[in-house]
Amino acid sequence: MPIRVLTPDTAAQIAAGEVVERPASVVKELVENSLDAGASQIVVEVSGGGLKLIRVVDDGVGIPTPEVETAFERHATSKLTSSADLERISTLGFRGEALPSIASVSDLELVTRAEGEQTGARVRLRGGALLKKEAVGRPRGTTVQVANLFQNVPARLKFVKSTSTENGRIGNLVTRYAMARPSVRFSLTIDGRKTLTTNGSGELREAVASVYGSEAAAAMLEISVAEDGLGQVHGLAGPPTLSRAQAGYVTLVLNGRWIQDRRLNYAVEEAYQNMLEVGRRPVAVLLIESPPEDVDVNVSPSKTEVRFRRDREMFSLVQRSVRQALVESSPVHSPTLTVHRSTSPVDNSSQRRPLGSDLLGWASGPRIPQDEPPSAPSMFTKSTLPLLRVVGQISNTYIVAEGPDGMYLVDQHAAHERALFERVLKEKAEQRIQVQGMLAPVTVDLTPVQRESLAQVGESLRAHGFDFQPFGDNAYVLRAVPAMLSGRAPDRAFLDILDSLIDPSIPYEREERSAASIACHSAIRAGDVLQKEMMEEVVRLLEQSESPHTCPHGRPTLVHLSSGLLEREFGRR
Repeated sequence: MPIRVLTPDTAAQIAAGEVVERPASVVKELVENSLDAGASQIVVEVSGGGLKLIRVVDDGVGIPTPEVETAFERHATSKLTSSADLERISTLGFRGEALPSIASVSDLELVTRAEGEQTGARVRLRGGALLKKEAVGRPRGTTVQVANLFQNVPARLKFVKSTSTENGRIGNLVTRYAMARPSVRFSLTIDGRKTLTTNGSGELREAVASVYGSEAAAAMLEISVAEDGLGQVHGLAGPPTLSRAQAGYVTLVLNGRWIQDRRLNYAVEEAYQNMLEVGRRPVAVLLIESPPEDVDVNVSPSKTEVRFRRDREMFSLVQRSVRQALVESSPVHSPTLTVHRSTSPVDNSSQRRPLGSDLLGWASGPRIPQDEPPSAPSMFTKSTLPLLRVVGQISNTYIVAEGPDGMYLVDQHAAHERALFERVLKEKAEQRIQVQGMLAPVTVDLTPVQRESLAQVGESLRAHGFDFQPFGDNAYVLRAVPAMLSGRAPDRAFLDILDSLIDPSIPYEREERSAASIACHSAIRAGDVLQKEMMEEVVRLLEQSESPHTCPHGRPTLVHLSSGLLEREFGRR
């Protein structure tokens, strides 16, 4: 094909693809423009997952009428004057791509009035082309309304997720910036439902309370550590008792910009080492300040990735800051891994939980490939399990059993979780869900993302035995839960199940995701000391399972060390 110069429309749509990946990208660019404009109040409204409508209203400095059309020229910006400014960027936006990119893939209307002007201006664009400009009156600030997003880019529409998923991403973004800028009043309305309101008091804890609830915010620990020449970290970190089953509850803010940085997320995780229960993830909001010349924010058009000139030192500063807050303000939880001793048996009757013996299920799960090398412990991959004789327990986590061909190590949590998972699915299919009413209803605070998830999956949760009603703007009251959750923390289970329903790493559809999460929270835990009869019950339940080799999340439930392997390892062969 001959080399041709792309038409302006095609070039604009290609450029827009780098900036506007999905509706949340539009919200991000508009919110960042409002913050750069010095807004003290930002109102965000969306409908139809952001495809139908996105409206962002602020009370910032506004755009002078003579510059309104220029604002839609590509690479037109008020935040840079020369390439040297790229070395010390202090604003959220600077590339001059947001407005023209958004306008090229939507119907856009902008209404603005700058300080000192008697009237403002309204412009309307479709596909990037100016349709109309007129004088209007409005208070100082800017309103941008985006409708019919991607209407002229059908290929992009194919990759947009469901309405609930896109609404969740928008909610996630706005809540991050609400915590990043606690001095700004934020309001978020999704499909007519008010899902977030902050008061703009400037207090981080109050902003966090609007997102995670007042109880969680009150429990979080203060962070404040500075290092000469490198910067400082301040914010809030949840104590080990305030954790979540899924990742994504660590908010990193660099010089007022919400960023996504795997290394710094790992630094936070490392700070909680040996403090969290197995499978739990931390909750934290870290406001990081660093000299602008030590940070490169011009890494990608989305501006969520950054590079630090002294990345190792920044990693260490974040880790030490969180760890210091945890050590000084929260007792360190060190779970004991005691093995049964014949001279001092453990009386664990108070920790025992009743286990049913009728957990015959029918759901199938993924199979483990049967190609392990003979020199290593192999995964047991027969279609059914042989009868096993329980011998004991290792590290309060693994059940040791003997079978026809060697030794079997059973992960007590994964095995019990598999059995309960199949039980939940069977009871749901037979419409005989067992429900436990609560003597005292429990109030649960939801994030905007969780509230959006609940709006979509609420009926599914009720079908599994949850009874809940709204209680104010951000809270719900739990009145009943699935019976197998009795004895566990119902509020934590409810939140984790909501998170699991939007977690792409769980390989099941919505109904099975709910069942998997209920089973996970009902099962015995790694670290629980079990008496022998309880170990035997877990093994019997696993033997009766339809898919005994993996838990609902795909982890193996047991490892087989064959007699031949043991003989080779001990030199008998």
